[in-house]
Amino acid sequence: MKSFKQFIAMAGLPRAGSTLLSSILSQNPEIHAEGNSGLCHIMSKMRIVCEKEVQEQSQANGKTNLVTDMLSGIPHLYYRDIPESIVIDKCRGWTFSDLYPLLFYIDKKVKVIILERSITEVVLSFAHLFKENNLSTDEINTRLINMISPNTQPIMTSINGIIWAKNNNSENNFLFISYNDLVNNTELTIQKIYSFCEWKYFSHNFDEIKTKYKENDEAYNLNGMHDVRSKIGKRNLNDNILPIEIKNHCEMIDKMMGYSSD
Repeated sequence: MKSFKQFIAMAGLPRAGSTLLSSILSQNPEIHAEGNSGLCHIMSKMRIVCEKEVQEQSQANGKTNLVTDMLSGIPHLYYRDIPESIVIDKCRGWTFSDLYPLLFYIDKKVKVIILERSITEVVLSFAHLFKENNLSTDEINTRLINMISPNTQPIMTSINGIIWAKNNNSENNFLFISYNDLVNNTELTIQKIYSFCEWKYFSHNFDEIKTKYKENDEAYNLNGMHDVRSKIGKRNLNDNILPIEIKNHCEMIDKMMGYSSD
């Protein structure tokens, strides 16, 4: 039961261009790049079951390869119906130290594309999105404060994962892509990704972007979260003013990570 030939992971910050990048790459008929995936979490739960909950039964019945067989099979079952030969699986968990090793059950040549963006811009983008969903100012500010609290999802856990990846990239398994480069230098950025993934280059259309595999944002209770405009460009976020404590905290994280807004 093999459904694809190559598996590429995509991780990084929210509001950093992963949906845009997936939409661009999906123009290539060999590439399948859909929305947020639950694959790594399914594999993580299965690993726990195999290693802890059924370990005795596995040993008693000679199923010594149970973990490898189960974990290597799940991704092909998850993507069993796709016609493309290359899968790009998008999940922020792929840069978590406890989940990253799962990738070696899928493809021994592990490659992870990591998207980065100024935290100030990420938070402003969320503020804009919340405003479009008619949230009150108080509710917006509460959500933003929670997003930049230590070890919270989706921003701070992603930051932790990015830091871990940068500290563990001796084998060059991670490719770091900035949102500004993706938007301002799109073709060069796509060429960089093709080189990293060792693909034969495909001529993409950067003037008419469409989402091939659109997510239903009603599942997230946040309409427009994964909308992609047909023309590549940064949205004007200047109509959103962050409270000073949120702004200062975002700028502190940006300084720590070496991020700059454009």
